[in-house]
Amino acid sequence: MDSRRIRGTTPNIISAARQLRQNLTPAEERLWQALKNRQLNGWKFRVQHPIESFIVDFYCPQHRLVIELDGTIHDQQVEYDAARTEKLNHLGYRVIRFRNREVISDLRRVLQQITNAIER
Repeated sequence: MDSRRIRGTTPNIISAARQLRQNLTPAEERLWQALKNRQLNGWKFRVQHPIESFIVDFYCPQHRLVIELDGTIHDQQVEYDAARTEKLNHLGYRVIRFRNREVISDLRRVLQQITNAIER
């Protein structure tokens, strides 16, 4: 067993997360540019981070905060997203969601909402 593996993940999930990191959507790339290297209040964020059988878009380990970006595909998977959020909440993570267009059109507001979520 790989001792570096995140608890509950599989090698396939870790591999998929690596691939997703190489192919960020424009909205993910925009948000990542604002979050990486502790640029937001010194908080560390990870992108395309595996948690059990899920890969979350962004994760702040210090505050167990998951940030998900939703494109149009999420309009067809509302129930799946809700069940996924419920499972992550049950595991002790807080989840906040933004639409891709929010990140593209108003990044400052998105960053403020992330800050508000952490500081609550």
